[in-house]
Amino acid sequence: MVFWNLGFLFQQFHVLTGGVSTCDKPLTILIWDLPFNHNLNLSGNICATRHRKEGCLLTSNRSLLDQADVVAFHHRELQPSRSSLPTAKKNSKQNWVWVSLESPTNTKDLAGWNRTFNWVMTYRRDSDIFIPYGVLVPHSSDKVDIPKKSRLVCWVISHYRRTQKRAQLYQELSRHVKIDVYGKASKKPLCSACLLPTISQYKFYLAFENSIHQDYITEKLWRNALLAGTVPVVMGPPRANYQRFIPADAFIHVEDFGSMQELATFLVTMNDSHYQSFFHWRKRYMVKLYDNWQERFCTICDQYPSLPLGKIYPSLEDWFQD
Repeated sequence: MVFWNLGFLFQQFHVLTGGVSTCDKPLTILIWDLPFNHNLNLSGNICATRHRKEGCLLTSNRSLLDQADVVAFHHRELQPSRSSLPTAKKNSKQNWVWVSLESPTNTKDLAGWNRTFNWVMTYRRDSDIFIPYGVLVPHSSDKVDIPKKSRLVCWVISHYRRTQKRAQLYQELSRHVKIDVYGKASKKPLCSACLLPTISQYKFYLAFENSIHQDYITEKLWRNALLAGTVPVVMGPPRANYQRFIPADAFIHVEDFGSMQELATFLVTMNDSHYQSFFHWRKRYMVKLYDNWQERFCTICDQYPSLPLGKIYPSLEDWFQD
């Protein structure tokens, strides 16, 4: 079975991994503030040497503002007391792009950016520049290696709030099945090298998003579950939204069940044959993560030739909160 918009995602994968600029002059992307103030290595021709994207220059040097073709603004640093827009008059040929990988629930202070940005760069498929947390890419394999399982269900959680839907579902589900919880919230943090090996021991992983929005499907699914080799039990946008990214038989959605007790029974009683069927997709695809900010910004160059000219967002808040 093939999920319905496979062609769209493969097209996006080509753009993200191999589209080539035809410009003789490198396209200059000025990153106004480095995301989360991380020290990104932007030296040399990083887009070409590391990410196979030619004709693309990334810089965080603000003195190059007048020369930049595109200026990228990461939203967190735009919030009050963190940063400000350039004071110089904007070059008429220059385009400004708003960048965020957070959900609307966790994005503050959008109202002040009316008629400021030409393009948006987010995890949403209807963004001008689409930067997903991950994708499935074609990969042929005769056999599927499933990590050995010794435990049933786990969850990794850093920020636990009782009012969140994911916390409420966890509390209800944990009454019917044992769930091993890791992460800062449970005072059982996992080191980066320990994360996937630990999760891979479990048959199921709770890929519960912190909020529910269109296309907001994060590393909780792509890295923690699919890459680790476990079956994701997802809570997020509706099943149909997930199926725009992954096959229907690759995951379990909490909304498939009338209660958490029904879900628990389904997990506990699943036989080996049924369980293995959740990995059939691995004969045709593999997981590609997009967790590198340099690669994300290099994507602007690949998509630049097809981006709309003269576009402006009258209300960033109206678009993102839609």
